[in-house]
Amino acid sequence: MADILLVEDDANVRLLIHTRLKQRYNVTSVASGKEALDVLSSGGTDLVITDIMMPGMDGYTLVETMRTRGYETPVIMLTAKGALSDKGHGFAVGCDDYLTKPVNFEELIWRIDALLRRYKISNEGRIVIDDVVIEHSSYTVTRGDEVQELPSKEFQLLYLLLSYPGKIFTKDNILDSVWGYTSESDESTVRTHINRLRKRFEHFTEFEICTIRGVGYKAVIKK
Repeated sequence: MADILLVEDDANVRLLIHTRLKQRYNVTSVASGKEALDVLSSGGTDLVITDIMMPGMDGYTLVETMRTRGYETPVIMLTAKGALSDKGHGFAVGCDDYLTKPVNFEELIWRIDALLRRYKISNEGRIVIDDVVIEHSSYTVTRGDEVQELPSKEFQLLYLLLSYPGKIFTKDNILDSVWGYTSESDESTVRTHINRLRKRFEHFTEFEICTIRGVGYKAVIKK
C-alpha cells in the first residue's frame, strides 16, 4: 500500500477523508503544516493531500517549504477555493493536482492513483512498451537499433500521454502540463506537436496517438 499523508485542520473532514482512504492506502493524518513537515522528515511518504486554509502555516506555504527543502513528493491540494487564480497559486508553489471541496472520493482516488503512477515513472525515468524505450534523461525513443532524440516539448507531450495510456487529455490539460499555465501557447500549438509526433512514429506498431473529437487526445497501447 502507498503511504499517504493527509493534512487537514478540520477534525471532522480529516476523519471522513481518512476513513474513506484507509481501506486503500496507509494514511497518516495531521492537523497542521508543521506536523506534516515532521512526518515528511521521517521519510516514507508517497503522496501528500493538503488543505489550503489552515492556521499557522497554510497549504501554499507548506508546499513551498517542501519544495525548498527538496521534497519531490507529489501533492494534491483540497480546498473550498475554486478560482483560477487560487489554482494558479497552488501550481506556482509546486502542487501537482487540485481538487475543490466538497470532495468526490471516486475522483480523489483516481487522482491519487494517477499521481502515484506518474511519480513512479518519473523516478524510474523511463517508459517501456514492448521493444520501445522512452528515456526521460536523454529525451530519446529507442526501438531496436533505431534511436530518435526529440525536441523538449515533443518529448514531454509524448511522455505525458504514454504515462497514462487510455486517459483522455484535453488541450487545456496538455497546455498546462507541458507548456505551463502561464504560457501564451494555444490549441494550435498542441495540434502541431501532436501531428509531428504522429509523423515521427507512424511506423511504430506499439502505440498510437488518437484524437477524441471535440475533447482532446489519448495514447493507445496496441497489443
